Amino acid sequence: MDYDLCIIGGGINGVGIARDAAGRGLKVLLVEAQDLGSATSSASTKLIHGGLRYLEHYEFNLVKESLHEREVLLNAAPHIIWPLRFVLPHHSSLRPIWMIRLGLFLYDRLAGRKKLQKSEHLDFNVSKVGDPLKDNFKEGFEYSDCWVDDARLVVLNAVDAQERGADILPHTACVHMEEAPVSKDAQSGWCLHLQNMMSGDQFQVKAKMIVNAAGPWVRGILEGSNLVEDYDGTPGIRLVQGSHIVVPKLYEGDHPYILQQDDKRIVFSIPYEGQYTLIGTTDKTFAGDASQAIISEEEIEYLINAINQSFEKQISKEDIVWTYSGVRSLVEDGHENASEVTRDYKLFLKEHHGAPILSVFGGKLTTYRTLAEDVLGKVSLTFKAHGYKEVGKPWTAEEALPGGDMPYRSFDAYMKLQKPRYGFLPESLIYRYARAYGTRMEWFLNSVHKVDDLGRDFGDQIYEAEILYLIKHEFAHTAEDVLWRRSKLGLHIKRNTAQAVEAAMPELLERVQAEKNQKENGHDKAACA
Repeated sequence: MDYDLCIIGGGINGVGIARDAAGRGLKVLLVEAQDLGSATSSASTKLIHGGLRYLEHYEFNLVKESLHEREVLLNAAPHIIWPLRFVLPHHSSLRPIWMIRLGLFLYDRLAGRKKLQKSEHLDFNVSKVGDPLKDNFKEGFEYSDCWVDDARLVVLNAVDAQERGADILPHTACVHMEEAPVSKDAQSGWCLHLQNMMSGDQFQVKAKMIVNAAGPWVRGILEGSNLVEDYDGTPGIRLVQGSHIVVPKLYEGDHPYILQQDDKRIVFSIPYEGQYTLIGTTDKTFAGDASQAIISEEEIEYLINAINQSFEKQISKEDIVWTYSGVRSLVEDGHENASEVTRDYKLFLKEHHGAPILSVFGGKLTTYRTLAEDVLGKVSLTFKAHGYKEVGKPWTAEEALPGGDMPYRSFDAYMKLQKPRYGFLPESLIYRYARAYGTRMEWFLNSVHKVDDLGRDFGDQIYEAEILYLIKHEFAHTAEDVLWRRSKLGLHIKRNTAQAVEAAMPELLERVQAEKNQKENGHDKAACA
């Protein structure tokens, strides 16, 4: 199979580029060696935010772009993205109050807000959001940013890309790539040697251009195919590990807190999955295999101390119910302190004997869509220079992601309609389905008229219909895909429920594949007839 564009890397940048490119009429292939979003993109603090602290590093353009994207993405996916009001307690010994006032004034003005509230000063003697904090905090501020289910954001972009014609291949590694003619006039492109990491099968494809969006592995992809030469300008990367801990709920209410630390970093404390509090993140220089990152004792102690210095309720290591770590690939800019390294991105285009490859260095979750637009701008210019097909215009700013096409792009309005429609289901289950799948929950609920119609009950309100949907439409292959990336059900369910899901996955996968084969055979017979 020949492609216009092959994208290496199934994190948020890769799937965002695939979606944009497919929507512009390109024949697109995306390959990811593991599951979609299985590395950095599912290990974030799960925020769509401007990055208030980046103002201290004078990254005004990055903050402005990020703040604009908050509302674009909120409009595109109101089921998995929603506003939160962050509480910033004032710590007089760290930053003067005038500095915080000025920072939040700029944050509000740069945002161009339509849906989100502006910041305001809080007196903790009056405001109840000060109640969980220690008595030495007398005042603070409240401002708006957004929460996102990061792993689902990745998957929904991949789903949309596939529905617009892209081929999305998780668990498929790029083993090697080499220059190859891709047109009748011997224009140079690429031959990519690929391997299915589940079956071991190897195969080859051709592509006019490669986009290397492999995150922590971006330089490794280039070096593995001898595409880095001395002084060719290939950017360096700084690998930085960010770790989080999850503990039982620290306080009532849905306010997250942003806690200033003595080292000038900040730590978030965020209500999580109803019953828990998410705490993070750290910034630690990383070396090694980014897929094997795990939290260190030092990071655990750092996060526990951050909470215990600020909240009346104290925690210890024994309270931790889950941890996760991810490695961010940042553009090397010479800063010694990992926290000061830019979160902006850099695109590096290289023509290897005429074969174009564009590599993505850095970037952040919030700006993935605009990064994709920048990439497609460079792809368009490259295609034009090579005499290839014309690339379509930008389109993603106004389009909903799968499931986000709700009335008024309002989750509350949609949820109000679903309660009576599916009144035979527990309200908590309707809410979970709506939050995860938005309008796409109707794809597996339309023929459901009673709970038994959902199929096999694995326990803890996990039913066969949902898992089959995830296999058919969201690239789920394993129980971990279902329970920890397509959802966070793993935090809530009993061990025997998780074991039942794991035991059933091979049979469910086989059933879905058999249905797919039957459908394809039916099409073939119809075509022959």
